[in-house]
Parts: sequence; C-alpha cells; structure tokens
Amino acid sequence: MKILFLHGFGSDPNGVRPTFLKESGYEVIHPALADEDFEASVRIAQEAFDRGEPDVVVGSSRGGAVAMNIETGDVPLILIAPAWRKWGTARKVKPGSRILHSDRDDVVPIENSRELVRESGLSDDCLVVAGESHRMVDEAAFEALVEMIERLGRQ
Repeated sequence: MKILFLHGFGSDPNGVRPTFLKESGYEVIHPALADEDFEASVRIAQEAFDRGEPDVVVGSSRGGAVAMNIETGDVPLILIAPAWRKWGTARKVKPGSRILHSDRDDVVPIENSRELVRESGLSDDCLVVAGESHRMVDEAAFEALVEMIERLGRQ
C-alpha cells in the first residue's frame, strides 16, 4: 500500500513516523514541505499526490491542514492532530476521513478535532483518541495509525 505522508511544521520528512511506516511495509511518499509558506506546501503536496497516486494520505499537525487543502478525490485522509484552525482555508474534511488525536496534546487541543468531526458531519467514531502527546510517536499511537491505514486502504 502506498501512503503520502505530510509532515508537520518543523518536522523532518524522513522522521520517526514515515520511517515507522516504511519499516511496517508501506511504500511512503514523504515530500519536504515548506515550513514558512503554506501555499507552497499545498502545491508540493498536490504534486506529490498527483505524481505518486497514493492509496491513503496521512497528514500530521500542519501536514494535516495541508492534506485538508489538496484535492484527493476518493483517496482517504488520516489526519493526526490536524492544525486546521491555524493553517489553510479548509474547515471540513470529506466523508470517510479519520482523525487520530491524543487527549494529552498540549500543542493542538483535541477539541479542535472534535469540532472538525462535528462540522464535517462525521460520526464520532471517526475520531480515535490515542497517544501520549502531540508527537504521536508512542506504541499506542502507532498501533492506532496502522489500524486506520489498514481499514481505509481496504475500502
């Protein structure tokens, strides 16, 4: 399965999560997004999506906001603590999207994800609460992410 992974602000596109996904057997496209230029990040992500034809798009924090602002057709979105209130213009996600967020996140409040679920008309089970912090690099967060990828990738 091929994943487009969109990293967060100040994060390494070759960081812990894309490395974990590769080691878990996924093909991972992970472009370097422009930290200081959101619109450039959206263009980079859209080009990577169009060229790579992923099965799933995973966006983390600011990368989640980038994911919300690209055209992905029927490819499912998994957003990890999406920072949509700070970046971009999208205020809803498409049906079938999933959100993974820690209730101990001290960077992006989990209430932002709850609001996104409500505003998008998603069912409450589209938000999975897991993880120990905003970074979402603990075992529980990784397990929840893989479960989401496997479930959405089979649809």
